[in-house]
Amino acid sequence: MKILKIITFALIFSGMQSITSQQNLGYQKPSKEILDLVDVPLAPSIRIDDKGENLVFLYRDSYKSIEELSEKEMRLGGLRINPKTNISSRATYFNNIKLKKTSSETIKEVQGLPTSPRLANFSWSPNYKKIAFTNTVSTGVELWILDVASATVHKITEANLNANMGSPFLWFKNNEALLVKVLPNDKKELINQATAVPSGPTISVSEGVKAQNRTYQDLLKNPNDEHNFEQLVRSDIYKVDLKGQRSKWAKTAMYWRMSFSPDGSYIMTTELDKPFSYLVPYSRFPHETKIYKSDGTFFKTINKVENDEVRPKGFMSTIKGKRSFSWRADEGATLIWAEALDGGDPSVEVSHRDEVFELKAPFSGTPRSILKTVNRFSGILWTNDKNKALAYGYWWNTRNLKTYLFDPENNSKKPEILFDYNYQDRYSDPGSFVTVKNELGRNVVYIEKGKVYLNGDGYTKEGQFPFIDKLSLKDKKTKRVYQSAYKDKKEEIYTALDLKKGKFLVGIESANDYPNFYIRNINKNNKLKQITNFENPFKSLQNVHKEVIKYKREDGLELSGTLYLPVGYDKNKKEKKPMILWAYPREFKNKKSASQSTSNANSFTYPYWGSVIYWVTKGYVVLDDASFPIVGEGDEEPNDSFRKQLVGNAKAAIDAVDKLGYIDRNKVAVGGHSYGAFMTANLLSHSNLFAAGIARSGAYNRTLTPFGFQSEERSYWDAPEVYYKMSPFMHADKMKTPLLLIHGEADNNSGTYPLQSKRYFNALKGLGATARLVMLPKESHGYRAKESILHLLWEQEQWLDKYVKNKK
Repeated sequence: MKILKIITFALIFSGMQSITSQQNLGYQKPSKEILDLVDVPLAPSIRIDDKGENLVFLYRDSYKSIEELSEKEMRLGGLRINPKTNISSRATYFNNIKLKKTSSETIKEVQGLPTSPRLANFSWSPNYKKIAFTNTVSTGVELWILDVASATVHKITEANLNANMGSPFLWFKNNEALLVKVLPNDKKELINQATAVPSGPTISVSEGVKAQNRTYQDLLKNPNDEHNFEQLVRSDIYKVDLKGQRSKWAKTAMYWRMSFSPDGSYIMTTELDKPFSYLVPYSRFPHETKIYKSDGTFFKTINKVENDEVRPKGFMSTIKGKRSFSWRADEGATLIWAEALDGGDPSVEVSHRDEVFELKAPFSGTPRSILKTVNRFSGILWTNDKNKALAYGYWWNTRNLKTYLFDPENNSKKPEILFDYNYQDRYSDPGSFVTVKNELGRNVVYIEKGKVYLNGDGYTKEGQFPFIDKLSLKDKKTKRVYQSAYKDKKEEIYTALDLKKGKFLVGIESANDYPNFYIRNINKNNKLKQITNFENPFKSLQNVHKEVIKYKREDGLELSGTLYLPVGYDKNKKEKKPMILWAYPREFKNKKSASQSTSNANSFTYPYWGSVIYWVTKGYVVLDDASFPIVGEGDEEPNDSFRKQLVGNAKAAIDAVDKLGYIDRNKVAVGGHSYGAFMTANLLSHSNLFAAGIARSGAYNRTLTPFGFQSEERSYWDAPEVYYKMSPFMHADKMKTPLLLIHGEADNNSGTYPLQSKRYFNALKGLGATARLVMLPKESHGYRAKESILHLLWEQEQWLDKYVKNKK
């Protein structure tokens, strides 16, 4: 009896240990089949000049190291800054540059590159003969110049640039100098939050005005943050020539944006101001828009925006007053901006939402109205005809997009609506207007004999066939001048290199052929000229079966997904295999657009860090990018029936693959990232379709995002039942399926802060569910460090093998 009591106590104590203890585990690596697909060299990114003559190859490592991610980081006002180097702590760096003529096979090595290069912010000079770029060293950021003709580089500044708010330089129009943001001499010491002694409490005030904002990350929290933010974004502006000679151009300020007028005679800046906010990121801080002459002489302040904490409710809300400043691309120095006619409030009924104005240099007198838009204004494309321009206006609530043709010189002419459609209706997408460089060096739509070109993705019910159309602006008829005819490849049309000669830059790939670039001449029998020759680094996936399958949901809605069969799978034998379903829900306002497929079986099979394609090497069937539409037509919002539609999508996907005879439907896993993680937790709570789940970087309690999330613009107080029903946290007691939760400890995405996974795991653990929480140090919403990614894959592999492949 005594022995029995001892054994019983030992078992209870052992069980308590398993419930409460943490696992101290170092970084792990997945099995060789997966590892061999992860650590492969990347093909370079490319830059091409405006004539399509010179290619620049930019090389980088596939991943950062955990050591790089562990460098000092300050999170302030929505920025993530390395305070020692004064550039984004999350910047992506290149480490080598090579050059190639499109007319030659020879690839040139660039001479004179810095030791251990960390290169970023590449920018062509206006004449495309040089490229400026930054190099980050241990003490800061330098500015370098690449001479394309000689394939040499040289440094023109010391490591004193301020790149904390993006690219820190602009080219002057004469190609001989750059405007550069430099750290000011009077920069004060930063405050160390860990050791600073508080001077008082931090106090926020609400004075009866609604300020319904999303749950932004990395906001300022106290006066010390305010001090540090100001010191890190203040800059002096210098003019620096190609030999490194410099002269002070403008006084110290918190410069956010800078842009030259097309003729180079003026520079428009956006400068941040105080008071800062603890509720919104820096893009909604007070700011002023100013005009300087090209010699640095201050000319005029043209706009001031107060602290933008308070906006009307809704995704289509905006500020009162002037916004969206730009330069008119077909004139030397004409400012363009928009103003809301509804006071920025989408609930106000008006005939037109926005009005667009212009003001020519010297920016005095009365601004001239050039256009009113029915929906919210979202941009203008200028043309080579001063009497014709194209503008866009959209409305999120109806997913409507309108394209206007108007005369900017005569506002008495009524604008014509060229296109008016649901922008989620990909089968009806007319394409994007093709642009060329004008004499001012700006991109404009080229009108030739009253006709313009359009370049479209070409999604259809039968597949994807990219196209180039000619549209008559007079009778609005289109003529197809080129359409990709590939049935076993995928073509993507990028840009016009020479529109008159019919030359376009295109990319061509297949499921087994790595994407390469070509010049296609649509005027010469669609002749192709290959200009890159990148090889497939993922040889082990070359013969994997891949197809887009289509199937129907119970309510008749057509769905699709990309199906992969395991390496070496014999379709004739139809051996039952475990399956992984990976998806991401998307909201639609009608069933027509929700049923459309944009998957292409001919796209290259590329196993990036977050992919589940790796598991075809481990005997799994994979259904990737499965359609998970959430539809709300008319007055019904998509999320009113979120759970029902979610389960319906999942059941339809499993039924479809099961019907093909490939899977054991008792061994199906589901997974997703971000909103896909939210989907996964809901599916496991409200269905018995799955053996296990993987949820990465998700949000699980919608009451922690009370003023909207994803495409839900109603607040918690508008629709409390929706927030409750959609929150997996509220239904943690229903979780009976093993769930692997993974989250970056430094997640910066709105709403998916790490607390979401921690609290959800605590609930699951307290209720006795089978779950595992993995917090990845230093990682943000997407994961970057090689150590993290290898461990992520190991965790997923162990989980799937235990609870899916080897499920009892």
